Amino acid sequence: MRQAFVAFISCAIAAAGAAPAQDGHQHQAGKLGTVAFANSCRAEAQPAFLRGMALLHSFEFGPATDAFTIAVTTDPACGIALWGTGVAEWGNPFSAAIKPATQMEAGRAVLARAAAIGSQTARERDFVSAAAVLYNRFETVDQAARLRSYRDAMGKLSGTYPNDPEAAAFYAVALAAAADPADKTYADQLKAGGILEKLWRAQPQHPGLAHYIIHSYDVPALAPQALAAARRYAAIAPDAPHALHMPSHTFTRLGYWQDSIETNILSAAAARRAGSVFEEFHATDYEAYAYLQSGQDAAARRLVKSLPGMLARVGPNTVASAAPPVAGSYALAAIPARFALERGDWTGAARLDVRPSAFAYVDAITWFARALGAARLRDLPAARHAVDELQKCIDRTAQAKETYWIEQLAIQRLGATAWLALAEGRAADALAAMREAADREDLTEKSAISPGPLAPARELLGEMLLEMKQPHEALAAFEKTMAKEPNRFRGIAGAVRAASASGDVAGARKYAAQLVTVCARADSPGRAELQAARRLAGRRDGKNSVARNESR
Repeated sequence: MRQAFVAFISCAIAAAGAAPAQDGHQHQAGKLGTVAFANSCRAEAQPAFLRGMALLHSFEFGPATDAFTIAVTTDPACGIALWGTGVAEWGNPFSAAIKPATQMEAGRAVLARAAAIGSQTARERDFVSAAAVLYNRFETVDQAARLRSYRDAMGKLSGTYPNDPEAAAFYAVALAAAADPADKTYADQLKAGGILEKLWRAQPQHPGLAHYIIHSYDVPALAPQALAAARRYAAIAPDAPHALHMPSHTFTRLGYWQDSIETNILSAAAARRAGSVFEEFHATDYEAYAYLQSGQDAAARRLVKSLPGMLARVGPNTVASAAPPVAGSYALAAIPARFALERGDWTGAARLDVRPSAFAYVDAITWFARALGAARLRDLPAARHAVDELQKCIDRTAQAKETYWIEQLAIQRLGATAWLALAEGRAADALAAMREAADREDLTEKSAISPGPLAPARELLGEMLLEMKQPHEALAAFEKTMAKEPNRFRGIAGAVRAASASGDVAGARKYAAQLVTVCARADSPGRAELQAARRLAGRRDGKNSVARNESR
């Protein structure tokens, strides 16, 4: 399958310029973007090498590896192609999941081969040495520490070759990938974005620069700065399924749901053609999330029903892309859980099928949803059981040393425990636990594997405060949630209820109008909250609402 995909896209690739290889080549790829990477490989190896670089910059790791293999087969002295294979073996640097030992062994081995082959230039040898840091002593040095060491090695390399745009680009992506999610100054992301924006002005058709800008600014406070890259990236590299998906990271941050839907439809279709099933799962998760936020529940239901067919396509020929295998497991659990929770279907949430996976933090998705559903139904035994299972997931995650996910699961367990306490009549305990969950979630960031938390903790806090007849405090919680997660259906609908209960008629109408606008393409008559919002906003249906995003 990989070879077929490479053959498909290679028709759009051409290497231009007759300069000697060590002076650099210009890679013209109408469907993959334009990359120039000076190297010492023989001229006949250049088309494959540069095709590999274009694919690597869009995180199309399987096809990139195939291209690099062709390059090194054509020129056995092309060690820099093995460097490219080593970087591709690392996979998505923004995935928080611990990479398996087999993957680490393979990457270390290929970079050892690259070092053994050597190179005619010190610069290429420096690239190989820097990438090796990702794998060195992986048995004893944790992944986050190695990623930081790689960041530092790329910083040194970029300083040594200050006029090398590729060195600067790889340094910038390492900066963003290694950034501390608890640092709310976003210093590393801003530094990375500044480097990339300068490079992008000089190379507007370079796929990696637009791609990495989106990743660098993939936090709520910075997302507006990625909008230009999000609008351009899919057009730069339309034959890369991940390039079609990545704009939705920004669109999701800004609440531009129809934009997210449209680009993920394209991405999922391209991934399906390419055999990149995990990328298809990933795009589908984002697509389903956007449908649910805009009240398009029938479309979301169709995606839920499509999951078994997608799963059946996973096999030994699945093409490696930006989405690792865990992304498939994650989406398989998250999409039905979101479908239940976002619609307030507590019975459906409480009855979700548990499909044990190799990843405890994936299994926790289902148990969290079941806990919330059971607690809302006041089914105390089922809620307690789900909370206990969440703790087991935390214990397994700790054993796997998945540091990032331990905190995410702890936040989920706090939220589930809070709603269980409310169901048990322990209101003060419930509120204390829910506030702690919201505060802790504010101190972290979502993973790139997900469009957002399964249920934002502060949004859950707002709903709890409504249950406890504290509408003023609930409205404040919803408004804070909306500042971080704009245009979420349940956030806006909660604000409508809270404002109404507070006697704030103008505020209730304002939020009702916002919900109607966000849900311009929603099902009719749609959810009860949307029907109420239409009445409050003075609209009998959604036809006279704004039928486009404010981003247009």
